[in-house]
Amino acid sequence: MPIRVYNTMTRKKEELVPRELGKISMYVCGPTVYNYIHIGNARTFLNFDMIRRYLLYRGYEVEFIQNVTDVDDKIINKANEEGVSPEVLADTYREAFELDMADLGVMPPTMAPQATEHIDDMLEVISCLVDKGYAYESEGDVYFEVEKFADYGKLSGRNLDEQQHTLASGPEDRKRGPWDFALWKAAKPGEPSWSSPWGPGRPGWHIECSTMSTKYLGESFDIHGGGLDLVFPHHENELAQAEACTGKPFVRYWIHSGMLNIDMEKMSKSLGNIRPLREVLIENDAQVIRMLMLGTHYRSPLNFSDDSLADAGASLERVTNCAFNLEDALSRAAVGGDGKKTERELELSKKLEGLKDEFVGHMDDDFNSAAALGVLFDVVRETNTYVGEVTSGGEPRLKVSLLECKEVLDDMFGALGLFQTAWGTTSVPGEEPARAADGGPSRDQLVDLLLEVRQAARDMKSFELADRIRDSLTELGVRVEDVPGGYRWRVER
Repeated sequence: MPIRVYNTMTRKKEELVPRELGKISMYVCGPTVYNYIHIGNARTFLNFDMIRRYLLYRGYEVEFIQNVTDVDDKIINKANEEGVSPEVLADTYREAFELDMADLGVMPPTMAPQATEHIDDMLEVISCLVDKGYAYESEGDVYFEVEKFADYGKLSGRNLDEQQHTLASGPEDRKRGPWDFALWKAAKPGEPSWSSPWGPGRPGWHIECSTMSTKYLGESFDIHGGGLDLVFPHHENELAQAEACTGKPFVRYWIHSGMLNIDMEKMSKSLGNIRPLREVLIENDAQVIRMLMLGTHYRSPLNFSDDSLADAGASLERVTNCAFNLEDALSRAAVGGDGKKTERELELSKKLEGLKDEFVGHMDDDFNSAAALGVLFDVVRETNTYVGEVTSGGEPRLKVSLLECKEVLDDMFGALGLFQTAWGTTSVPGEEPARAADGGPSRDQLVDLLLEVRQAARDMKSFELADRIRDSLTELGVRVEDVPGGYRWRVER
């Protein structure tokens, strides 16, 4: 079954046919590094992480480029406010962005080109547009002349003749048309600048992405992504610049992530409801945030609230409890028994296969993670039922069916990006955990040592000490459960 994606350009779902068999070239607009990213930005990056992971799951080789805008009016203004150089400010928030993405469990891009490292490349593209008559110089600025590009508006669907545009004084007076946009901005005192054929200055925002995407992915590539708010003017301008210069179609599929609201209201500075991602991560596990965001189709509006986070946390708990119990059952199950499945186990295999096909069908339908999560919970229910049946009499009889449950769950987790960092541990006495990278004791070994002391305390009827050890581990995020023949534990945060 082919993957179908909603293409913003055509406003319909289309079969995903990459330009090169088995490979996907993908560009997603990255951050402008002048502040910490907020939870709305995070939704876009997490959505495209989900899309990327699913493409990998389906067997594609994915080249994923995400730029960093490290020269911009916002950066310059914020640097002046903080009394630091734009370079220092941009480096500070770029590093913060990378840490936030790692904390959120988002895969790093194949490459993250920075705008300031590609000024010469941008000058080449601007010169191309000037030479072809699509751009003009005016008092040290260079503008793209929108009227010269006949297809302008084809991505956003906007007819500029039918829209109002208020002419402003200042730089606007230098433009030939009200919709013309800057490719190069003449230098101003105290601002970073580079040499150019039109005098010192710096690039406009839109030219950065056109230049870096085509430099690393070619003049035409498969997927361009970003937030819905970037369709116009940013992506419209990117498209115009690229196609005017190369004369070739720029992108095959334009994919846009829907907006995020806070408590049913649009995020805005005036409402004071902008929530930085790192603050949300202090209060909530990254997997809870991912579960919440996966529960809404990537193109649909998402409401972010304490209640929705609590619901996502409860859903995540169902999944982690299932995985925890499954791991415990696997640790105690027979390797193979007589090797023959019962009628019940044959029925389970058939159900799991059907659910896996259903999961793929939903994800193939424009990455419908909300419907796919519903299937994941069906697998959780089937797994819980089976684990309960085979452990009710003591030790599970047959390991192969438990492994089938684990394989299906792990596949779905990987496709959605759930639990792809250390999400939990099941441990029983007698297992030998791996040592830490520096040769010292690992976390698992230290926890097991404490639990062995706790077990010894229980054997000596020192229940107060045993409870104190358990409670202290709970405060550290380690959940301990006593089971027949020993104990089991997992990290919950």
